[in-house]
Amino acid sequence: MEYKTIAERCEARFIEKKSEFIGYLAPVETEEQAVEFINEIRAMHRKATHNCYAYILRENSAARHSDDGEPSGTAGVPIYEVLRKEGLTDVACVVTRYFGGVLLGAGGLVRAYTRGAKDAVGAARIKVMALAEQFEISVDYSLYGKLPQIFAEYDVRTVSEEFADIVKITIYVREELSEKLKEKLIDSCNGKIVVESKQKIRIDFAQNAEI
Repeated sequence: MEYKTIAERCEARFIEKKSEFIGYLAPVETEEQAVEFINEIRAMHRKATHNCYAYILRENSAARHSDDGEPSGTAGVPIYEVLRKEGLTDVACVVTRYFGGVLLGAGGLVRAYTRGAKDAVGAARIKVMALAEQFEISVDYSLYGKLPQIFAEYDVRTVSEEFADIVKITIYVREELSEKLKEKLIDSCNGKIVVESKQKIRIDFAQNAEI
């Protein structure tokens, strides 16, 4: 099953009516990791007025959020909604607030915590993780030119190419497309191609992702 997460920790900050908001986002895979991250941010900002958070996990479909003393529904839920609408999972977000002396009101708080989470997501490198099959392909030079168009059609990720007596290519393709790709390659090359399956792993299919 395909899912979206983030590559590494990131943060973003802004000032709203003299209050400073700092959004932190981290990849996590378990509730223990999420809680550890939240506690780390709390420890870093002991003097902050609030450290509000939300996290969403694939593990047990877990999701939690906290207003950490802000009026009910004005902080944790807006942070959670940003993560949910972005389709992210295995992530934890903490938005820290240093009160600047000017009250924002319920609507202002919702907008501020929403922005805190959105800005953090905007600073993140998104990963699109999917189960992929690795193929090793051996093909003659005369047929090599047919492959790029087929690879593009099936969103193939090329790992390496070796040019010797024949061309050897290592690729990844989404598991659900692997058999169709194999059939297409064999058919397009009239059987004069070797396509060997090597392993199945999860990889990042996001645009410009490094394999």
